[in-house]
Amino acid sequence: MVKKVSVFRKEHFNAAHRLHNPDWDDAQNFEVFGKCSFPNYHGHNYDLIVKVTGEPNAATGYVIDLKILSDIIQREIIERFDHRNLNTDTQEFRKLNPTAENIAIVIYDLLRPHIDPKHELGIRLYETERNFVEYNGN
Repeated sequence: MVKKVSVFRKEHFNAAHRLHNPDWDDAQNFEVFGKCSFPNYHGHNYDLIVKVTGEPNAATGYVIDLKILSDIIQREIIERFDHRNLNTDTQEFRKLNPTAENIAIVIYDLLRPHIDPKHELGIRLYETERNFVEYNGN
């Protein structure tokens, strides 16, 4: 019987963004995105929870060493996005609207190559205390 365990690492970053579709005028952007479409951007204190699921290693008892997972997240996500304007300071969102949904997908895609393929990866991103998204690669 396979015994899978999920381990979680919580990290935090601050970033600004603007939700905006360049194919729409300001009125339509405001209708869809509200205040989040204002041209001078706004910021969030994002909480990121990375979930890795797999069988614990027989020798270590770990699914993944959480220190190693933290190092990967710091290098691939926090250093790239923390205290940045996602629209203007990052390559990933130059042409991709930085919604919470898209940010979670980008984070998944940045982390996936660094996590053993035999492990499942899940991303939970809190944009506010009450608003969050999840992405598991599906």
